[in-house]
Order: sequence, then structure tokens, then C-alpha cells
Amino acid sequence: MTRPTDASTPDYTLRHLGAQLFVRGWLSANNVLFADGGEQGAAVVDSGYVSHGAQTVALLEHALAGRPLARILNTHLHSDHCGGNAALLRRWPQARLSVPAGYAPHLQPWDAQGLGFHAMDQRYEPFEAHAFLEAGQAVRLGARDWEVHATPGHDPDAVVLFEPASRTLISGDALWEQRLAIIFPELAGESGFEAAQRALDLIERLAPRLVLPGHGEAFTDVSAALSASRRRLEGFMAAPGKHHQYAARALVTYHLLEQRALRREALQRWIVQTPVLQRAPGEHATAEDALRFAEETVARLVADGVLVEDGGWVRMAG
Repeated sequence: MTRPTDASTPDYTLRHLGAQLFVRGWLSANNVLFADGGEQGAAVVDSGYVSHGAQTVALLEHALAGRPLARILNTHLHSDHCGGNAALLRRWPQARLSVPAGYAPHLQPWDAQGLGFHAMDQRYEPFEAHAFLEAGQAVRLGARDWEVHATPGHDPDAVVLFEPASRTLISGDALWEQRLAIIFPELAGESGFEAAQRALDLIERLAPRLVLPGHGEAFTDVSAALSASRRRLEGFMAAPGKHHQYAARALVTYHLLEQRALRREALQRWIVQTPVLQRAPGEHATAEDALRFAEETVARLVADGVLVEDGGWVRMAG
């Protein structure tokens, strides 16, 4: 006897939405592909990191099986979510790119500093946006209309996409299952924690059954993920220095994933010199304080087994 299909599984929902989730490694954010887009054509949400551009093109070519890619959408313009835009537009030059509207002033003309790429010292390739995603708008992906919702916090201009019939959320970095994304405005001395709280409240009101996150596998225990994110956020609000340490660990790890190996002194110098890792004014009173923070960050990562040191070189463990 054949068992009935479990309509609660992510695979079942994705099939009925005409969507595929490509779970990527940490240099690239996940991609969500709608291969059959009807009259509007195939669409992909987020495009990965620039150094994975050829891999992203190959993944989509295989899934599209000869059909053209017509649309690219970004949940936000961090380098791991939009770095493949230029490669996709070269492969499918007729495709149209839509990004959240808050980024428009930094795209026309192109402003890499305003977009934050210089602050994070991450690679990028310029691209041209053709349309902008506004909160309250609906976009057609597959055979369904997806709502656009603003979710500042991790990034002031980020959005999520929500399909109300299946209650599926493409969350970008607004909600992960196991971790909380860095609240980047706080690293620049601006308010971001309260906006992140409001983003979590919004997601709770939407009550998704399925979340397709920017990193990690699709998940359905949304209540547990929201509770965990709130606990972490409350902890950071109570002790902002811990958020800075968390951000440093994450960004150092990301940097080494791309660089593969660096001299320990070079990695510590990178931490000191990278703008997004420089604390708000006054927190690093001296250059010695900044270097001490960098040394402590690398030492903790080595002690925790995240990094391995060999002959003065450090690399990711494993």
C-alpha cells in the first residue's frame, strides 16, 4: 500500500509552489528558483557570492533545462546574496533584476561604499537594477503572488517574501533556524536591535508554516526559531559588546572561507583595519586596544577549534 504524501513536508510545499531551494555553503546565500514562471518567466531569489558566480549559473542552467531565466530578485544587497547578479545577467542578458527600493540611491549611480561592500572588505561586481521591491507590493513567482514585507534589522533595507496560501516565507537573513544574523547597523554605531525585534514580530504575525532561509535548510518549527532568535537578540541588547564579538567571529570565519589561509598577523591586521569591525567611537580608545581585540578574537577561534594554526598560518578547521 502506498503511503499518502505528507503535505506538511518542505518538499511537498516546494513542489506545489513550483520552487526549488538550493542550499549553498556559507560564502553564498541560498537560491530559490521558480523554473516555470508562466508568462513572466523563470525567476530566482538571491544569487550567491561573486566567487561562486560560475557555480550559480551552472546550478540554474541544469534546473532550467534550456528555459531562460527571466527575473532575479534580491532580499537584500549583502555580497553573499547579490554577488552573482552580474554573472547571471551576463548569461541571461534579457533577465530583469529587482532589488529592495531602499538601495536605489546607491545603485544609480553605483556606490560600492554606500552599499557596504568596502566596509566589510568583501568582493563584488557592479550590476544594474531594473526594478525595485516595495513593502506592500506583490510579485508573481511561479503561479502564486508573493507579498513583499520590509524587515530591517540585519540590514535597514532588507525585505522578505511571503506566500499567504501556503504560508511560505523566503526570509533572507531576517530569520534562520539555528542562529541570529549580525545586526549590521549596530556595528556602525546606529540603532538596529529594535528594528530586528520588529522584524521578528512581523514574521510571527505572518505565521509561516515553512521558512526558506538565506542560510541552512528549509524548516517548519518557526516558533522555536523565533524564540531562539529573540533570546539571542535580548542577550545582545543587554551586552552589545557580545554582539561585536559575535560579528567579529562570523566575519573572520567568512573572510577565511574565501582566503583559505592567512598569516596570523595578517588576519589580525585585517580585523583592525576592516571598517565594519571597528567599534563605535570611543570603544577602541587606542590602537593597542584594537589590536588586543583582534588578537583575542583569533585566539578564541583557535581555542574553540574553529581555526587551526600551523607555523604561523591560520585556516578553517576541517
